[in-house]
Amino acid sequence: MYDFVVVGVGPAGARFARRAAEAHYDVLALEKGEVGKPLACSGHVSTDIWEYVPADAKERLLQNRVYGADFHVGGADSPSRRFYKREEISNVIDRVELDRTLADAARDAGADVREGHTVTAVEERAGYVEVTASVGGAEETFEARMVAGADGPVSRVRRQLDLPEPAEKLHGVLAFDDEPDHGDYVDVHLTAPRFFAWRIPRGDAGVEYGLAAPPGHEVNDLFDRLTDEYDVETDHFCSGAIPIGPPERTTATRGFLLGDAAAQTKPFTGGGILYGMRAADVAADVIDPQDPNTLPRYEEGWREELSREIRFGHWIRRAYSLPEPVQRAGLWALSGEIGVHMDEPSSFFSREHLKKLFS
Repeated sequence: MYDFVVVGVGPAGARFARRAAEAHYDVLALEKGEVGKPLACSGHVSTDIWEYVPADAKERLLQNRVYGADFHVGGADSPSRRFYKREEISNVIDRVELDRTLADAARDAGADVREGHTVTAVEERAGYVEVTASVGGAEETFEARMVAGADGPVSRVRRQLDLPEPAEKLHGVLAFDDEPDHGDYVDVHLTAPRFFAWRIPRGDAGVEYGLAAPPGHEVNDLFDRLTDEYDVETDHFCSGAIPIGPPERTTATRGFLLGDAAAQTKPFTGGGILYGMRAADVAADVIDPQDPNTLPRYEEGWREELSREIRFGHWIRRAYSLPEPVQRAGLWALSGEIGVHMDEPSSFFSREHLKKLFS
């Protein structure tokens, strides 16, 4: 009998497994394939990421430093407005290696992390949970006091526990050009319906191109148009769902959701690495696997931690659908030096940012 079975060893699942193991709980973490593969999302993150990885990992993970973004209403050749800081705003990291690093940290803390375990069923029993996984064509069943579903936007744990779906799922695509680019700024194009397209310089690792849009739009065609405008050939194409808008409930009787499974993501970028790990820390702090009555503390706690930023993020995303003349005027008025934190849209109203804006 484990204290926790964690399904999914991405950033949120690995972080929770590590923190729970450090609290001396018996933790089993299951990943359906190889940790970090296939690539799930972009590696463009705020500098807060370094608070969550071992100190010696930064040199191995860091690919480029970013100081701002050039926003375009049109394509690659369209005029842009620059938003910047004098110090680095964000970093580009090796996304696959990040997952491996976080999984290794969980192992080092004492969690039993197993790859090649595809969870097929989750059953809540009286006093415990049964988790069944397919392993090399055979089935194994594990018992735990609680299950943590950190298995992504199309979460089997969420369905098995009969928890509600996220409010929305976007379709995201990205691919890479191997030509090195150490540029200081990302490019953001407000050309994808109700979202945006991007170009991210990744240092010696090349350049990442991507976009996302709601269902019903041909994202592959939009992506081809983007790369044609930049006159590049890309490879390592990735495609997947991006959950936006947390469901009304993320806890069951003996289970709970983390990360993309709970849509703990930024509505204005789709990124969820830091939000998912912040929620994982809340879960590790308040959930007692022997007391299901602690689960509401997690529900309340992670929403208190993230809901304000998610709410502001929805407001920012609405600007992506404004008429082009309004977008151009807004970018002109707001561009320049900023005092905004990329994970905290509420910082737009901070004293630091307002001072820079009105100067």
